[in-house]
Amino acid sequence: MLGSLLTRCLILSFGYAYPAFECYKIVEKNRVEIEELRFWCQYWIIVAMLTVLERLGDVIVSWLPMYGEAKVAIFIYLWYPKTRGTGYIYKTLLRPYVSKHEKDIDGKIMEMRARVWDLIVFYWQHFAHYGQTAFFQFLGYMAAQSSKMTKAAAEPMNEQSNGAAAKATGKNGGTGKDE
Repeated sequence: MLGSLLTRCLILSFGYAYPAFECYKIVEKNRVEIEELRFWCQYWIIVAMLTVLERLGDVIVSWLPMYGEAKVAIFIYLWYPKTRGTGYIYKTLLRPYVSKHEKDIDGKIMEMRARVWDLIVFYWQHFAHYGQTAFFQFLGYMAAQSSKMTKAAAEPMNEQSNGAAAKATGKNGGTGKDE
């Protein structure tokens, strides 16, 4: 086995970087040949499908020996000029399946969009409610702290004014005469 890191590097190089560069060269040609462009579009469709399936299936089959190397071989098979496996896989597997189930797939996508939108609205409303509640709690806390601060600041003034008034009135309850 080549090792996980080396396999990942090979997949990135041969599965993504090299085909992306080839696709770039095709797109930037002065005279784009539709067959070459179609080939690379089909390649990227298959790679996208494989990536989705890989995320789901890696847990189940990643323990197989030479699994990483097999993935590298599949990517090379898809674009290698002598095999051009993309055309075969697209025409025999992918296109018949997708065209047969296209309406179902579109329906599921629309349903998922609606569910995701409902979920976003639900969480946005709860977030807004939570934010509003937290904001008002913060304002209440600040108002309580403010009233404590004004009371604390007013008490020394009251003590000073009460002390001065007590001196002025004396001990006899305000008659002004000392005994």
